[in-house]
Amino acid sequence: MSQQAPGKRAGRVLLILAWCAGLFLATRFFGEWEARRENPNSAVTSQQGAGYIEVKLVSNGQGHFVASGQINGQPATFMLDTGATDVAIPVALAERLGLEKGAPVTLSTANGRSQGYRTRLERLQLGDIVLRDVRALIAPGLDGEQVLLGMSALKQLEFTQRGGTMLLRQTTN
Repeated sequence: MSQQAPGKRAGRVLLILAWCAGLFLATRFFGEWEARRENPNSAVTSQQGAGYIEVKLVSNGQGHFVASGQINGQPATFMLDTGATDVAIPVALAERLGLEKGAPVTLSTANGRSQGYRTRLERLQLGDIVLRDVRALIAPGLDGEQVLLGMSALKQLEFTQRGGTMLLRQTTN
């Protein structure tokens, strides 16, 4: 059995460490890149004018409008859904936000019928747009962490869609 010179052994260890660091950085870079593709509006910017606040959103790779915001001061990720009557919140997220389950309600979804619960959101924020006392549903059938931002919130705003952008406007007069 031959002994390796100490310099060769140290060189091998450094090479392995360099490869591990490179793989870690590549994984991190591509993970963040994928997150930006899913939610290109993670940092929502607002523009204020005379009597209005506007938020401009860009669609993600699948054509959905996903944006980061807040519910009752806690971070949330929204997917705008003009086909949803109410804001719909997954059960696990509703529990973390401390939302109370109100009256039971039958939900009709693309996956069939299920039972959800009414609730109210004291404060919903997207950029500088703030909505108060928003009707919402706790929806057991929703997977993941995304909140469907339905018409109970969107009807309080003006919105237009052109190409891959959506402009939300809240009048402040």
